[in-house]
Amino acid sequence: MNLWLLLTLTALAEYAYQTRGTHSCPDLCTCSFLPSSAEVVCRQSSLTYFPADGLYPNITRLSIQSRNLSFITARHLSFVPLLNHLQLYHTNLSSLPSDLLGAIPHLSTLDLTGNQLIHLPPKVFVHSLLRSLVLKNNLIEKAHGEWFSDNSSLTWLDLSGNRLTSITAALLQKLPHLENLDLSHNHLQELQPDTLANLHHLETLNLAGNKLISLKPSTFSHNVKLSQLFLQENQLRELPVTLLQGLQHLELLLLNQNRLRYLPSGLLDDRKSSFQMTVTGNPWQCDANLEYLWKWLTNHPQNVFFLDEVVCDGPEALKHKQVVSLTDSQLDPK
Repeated sequence: MNLWLLLTLTALAEYAYQTRGTHSCPDLCTCSFLPSSAEVVCRQSSLTYFPADGLYPNITRLSIQSRNLSFITARHLSFVPLLNHLQLYHTNLSSLPSDLLGAIPHLSTLDLTGNQLIHLPPKVFVHSLLRSLVLKNNLIEKAHGEWFSDNSSLTWLDLSGNRLTSITAALLQKLPHLENLDLSHNHLQELQPDTLANLHHLETLNLAGNKLISLKPSTFSHNVKLSQLFLQENQLRELPVTLLQGLQHLELLLLNQNRLRYLPSGLLDDRKSSFQMTVTGNPWQCDANLEYLWKWLTNHPQNVFFLDEVVCDGPEALKHKQVVSLTDSQLDPK
């Protein structure tokens, strides 16, 4: 065993010696080398330019984080043709060239979190292998279908933390393979009934932190694989009784921090035993109309997060009282 360990360490030392002479690392970056791939991470705030010097063709992962990097071109990326993961994280990019991804045909993940992007050119994300696109925390006011090719291969799209006031069916029709869609913390006020109709593979949908007041009965009727639905921190006042109809795979539903006073009778029927939900932070009116929710919480306490924080907002005599502690006579006094 000692001989084997000695031979292993010798081989690793020899490889390190050989690669040290053949692979350089760009200034202000750190590098990890493997025989057939490498990762470069650049997180120095003093970085003001794309670190082309020192890059070599077999780099597969590149991450740049610098508030002083303000532009990038397709020519820059031509130095790393095998790239499959690109992160331009919290840089100062305000625009992207339409041909940016042309020189990196193997790219599968693009993360542009925390930039200054507002408008993007047509076809900027037309890329045959791109699976994951993160545009989180930018300044985007409208998402355009023309960014993508028809039948795009994207399975993950994150547009959270932007300034979107609407999302169109024309955009999502281009993305039939989406499994995860994050539209949280925008300014969405409504969803048209057909907006999500083409997303038959959608499993996770995050609409938290928007300004939704209501939802149409058929909003999620085509998303039969949906397992996680985040609707918290909106302004929802009521929900259609058929909103969850057909969602047999739904396991997590977050409704906290809305303006719900009641839930319609039948909304939560036929949920799986593994189903979990939150309903805290709503102004529940503890009268006869709350009977359905009261019975459901009482019969399924194991399915509700923070059950003891689900409290009455009215009438005054029951204010702040836990809903599950109520009695029939309190809900419907004769």
